[in-house]
Amino acid sequence: MDFKLTEEHIMIRDAARDFAKQELLPGVIERDEKQEFPKELIKKMGELGFLGMMASPEYGGGGMDTISYVLAMEELSKIDASASVMVSVNNSLVCWGLDTFGSEEQKKKYLSKLTTGEKLGAFCLSEPEAGSDATSQRTTAIDKGDHYILNGTKNWITNGSSADFYLVIAQTDKEKKHKGINAFIVEKGSEGFEIGPKEQKLGIRGSDTHSLNFNDVKVPKENRIGEDGFGFKFAMKTLSGGRIGIAAQALGIAAGAYELAKDYSKQRKAFGTEICNHQAIAFKLADMHTQIEAARHLVMKAAWDKDQGENYDLSGAMAKLHASKTAMDVTVEAVQVHGGNGYVKEYHVERLMRDAKITQIYEGTSEIQKIVISRSILKD
Repeated sequence: MDFKLTEEHIMIRDAARDFAKQELLPGVIERDEKQEFPKELIKKMGELGFLGMMASPEYGGGGMDTISYVLAMEELSKIDASASVMVSVNNSLVCWGLDTFGSEEQKKKYLSKLTTGEKLGAFCLSEPEAGSDATSQRTTAIDKGDHYILNGTKNWITNGSSADFYLVIAQTDKEKKHKGINAFIVEKGSEGFEIGPKEQKLGIRGSDTHSLNFNDVKVPKENRIGEDGFGFKFAMKTLSGGRIGIAAQALGIAAGAYELAKDYSKQRKAFGTEICNHQAIAFKLADMHTQIEAARHLVMKAAWDKDQGENYDLSGAMAKLHASKTAMDVTVEAVQVHGGNGYVKEYHVERLMRDAKITQIYEGTSEIQKIVISRSILKD
């Protein structure tokens, strides 16, 4: 058992760290306030290879392992979780899904553009009536021979208006329940495809979250991913890997807040000495550091399982459950360490606290993770 990172891993981590500090940090408060994320930054992330890290090199991907991916996700999330959620969706949901289950034609046409940042992807599963209960899909896709007709609404879609290609999960046969669900590639600009208003969110405000409406949208048969009825399995397997990315995001949010709190505690003075010399603050930092290290080990184990070809449903769920709780706990304490300064935007920790909450909700709530974990440990 080796806990050391390889030289390549260190290089990738440091590249992500440098990019986050040099490119993401300068405008992060303004992006949060204005709820925007400039296209130039997305382009830069694509040029540096952050948008197709694990995808096959023959389609423009980096061919990297999952450990490389979570290292980059942690570093980006320390500074800007809005940027990292775009990276997460494009990598672990869209690119990984297409690379693993897409046809050769789909990979050539779509994946090769998504890996480079030339185009951006979105993953469309959630609906007004189907959040945690993903089998209750109301969006329908009626088979018309050489094409499908898509109708329905999707919500909480990251990259909702900025994406070019959308992976849409829809019900094709209600009688078959989850075995009658399919996944489709829908292009922006398709007739009948409308992007709804932008959501006004608590956190990750720089990311682009919208509802999407499909009104008799024609989708060619060749845009279905996998065999007929494969959609639910596609969504679940893809989300299982996506959870590792979100766990890494939560870890990064926690680590970013902890680093700010630790630095602040060494500068701020109260009662004649730096506040880190007071046990009340020192013990907070000790707890934060321990929680973060435990989360990091769970995230790395899940990434390692995926890289080794082992089942990662359990380890991914545990990593996300623990890392997201750690993100909430640590960011709240980081604000406390900062005192009044923690409550204002310029010190960053209030944003990290707001960003942390979503990690307990999307790509499977903490309650869903507990269902996954409990079923896994009780099945033997």
